[in-house]
Amino acid sequence: MARRKNSKKTFEKVEILDAGSKGKGIGRASDGRVLIIDNVVPGDVVDVSTYKKRKSYYQAKPTQFIELSPKRTEPVCDHFGVCGGCKWQNMAYNHQLFYKEKEVLENLKRIGKVEIESTKPILGSEKTYFYRNKMEFSFSNSRWLTESEISSGKDIQDKNALGFHIPGMWDKILNLNKCHLQEDPSNAIRNKIRDFATKNNIEFFNPREQIGLLRTLMIRTSSTGEYMILIQFYQEDKAKRELLLDFIIEEFPEVTSLQYVINEKGNDTIYDQEVIKYFGQDFIFEEMEGLKFKINAKSFYQTNSDQAYELYKIARSFANLSGEELVYDLYTGTGTIAQFVAKKAKHVVGIEAVPEAIKDAKANARLNCIENTSFFAGDMKKIFTTEFIAEHGQPDVIITDPPREGMHKEVVEQILSVKPKRIVYVSCNSATQARDLELMDHLYKIEISQAVDMFPQTHHVENVVSLSLRS
Repeated sequence: MARRKNSKKTFEKVEILDAGSKGKGIGRASDGRVLIIDNVVPGDVVDVSTYKKRKSYYQAKPTQFIELSPKRTEPVCDHFGVCGGCKWQNMAYNHQLFYKEKEVLENLKRIGKVEIESTKPILGSEKTYFYRNKMEFSFSNSRWLTESEISSGKDIQDKNALGFHIPGMWDKILNLNKCHLQEDPSNAIRNKIRDFATKNNIEFFNPREQIGLLRTLMIRTSSTGEYMILIQFYQEDKAKRELLLDFIIEEFPEVTSLQYVINEKGNDTIYDQEVIKYFGQDFIFEEMEGLKFKINAKSFYQTNSDQAYELYKIARSFANLSGEELVYDLYTGTGTIAQFVAKKAKHVVGIEAVPEAIKDAKANARLNCIENTSFFAGDMKKIFTTEFIAEHGQPDVIITDPPREGMHKEVVEQILSVKPKRIVYVSCNSATQARDLELMDHLYKIEISQAVDMFPQTHHVENVVSLSLRS
């Protein structure tokens, strides 16, 4: 049998020209192909080795840094470069903002082929670390070993891990010591749970063999100072389960909600599982501009609370409401935007595919004594119909905040047939946003666009545009 030919190539002194998709560096190989390079910063000069070849580009890793970019900064996290969570910690924050905004505007112009009358500067986050209100960690009895541990030749005994998946490896978990994404007591909770479970022989999960007890840990914090912990167990073991949960109650009296799930499925998603309250309430509260939002274990809520407030203020401002408008809030989730703009509108109609989210939206509206909202659950392209609009009214303004894949073509077509005076499009993926805007360009013009950074140290960015009917 013939040996497989080694297709790896090396290129020397490659200058990193730009930041591309998923935050990777962009360079040019000597044969003319584009190089997409991991763990570099624009301005670096590096030698690289390729690991994947396509028709027009290579994917590569740096093997030696010849010159370091002035855009660089020292990463604060010991796990940087192995953990896939904060890939831009090595780039100064002002440069992160520059490349995020650049990507948004290039997508709108290149993919959407649209003109923008006015662009407001990207809104950076005041907190660049410890900004997340929700973190999910995985347990493993076969943790990711460092290169030094592997090369040492020693028999590694301590293989338990509680942390993040290694990028591209579904069964390997990086054991985290300190994560800089969520404020304390998050790190203390995670580390003490791991140590207590190890000491008391509470088995960590093995995803390949589907054995073990502890699967995942979720920690939610809130702006009101409340804390939720949810432990996911693979199977019921009452003695060990209560041992761990009682330890959490005793060790962390600030926890206001302690819950668990028994999940014997092959995957660890909890959305089709029963969540059981063990201590405290089965929810925590978030607060924004006097509004309270009840958050349960399955609720969606923007993971950067402070910056979500800024995002919603921009969306409300772009809607330019006078108090007389009927507003439709598409992909409303738990109705946070709908309730946030309600005091400036005559009535707000929220539509969302997830029934549990609509249940939360209605409960939060009652909690906040908001009477000018209505919420409906169903597949967007099936519920947002001519018949629905005839029953609930012609919208003056549509606010839409779809998932990463953007809006279904039928939803875009329905918006165009409705012809609201104004559309506010909030997006976490400017590429699909641009695609949708191109479909609306013959009827609508983009008056204003503004990017909002919700996720410092990553390449992710939100964008808000305001559209009005062409005259």
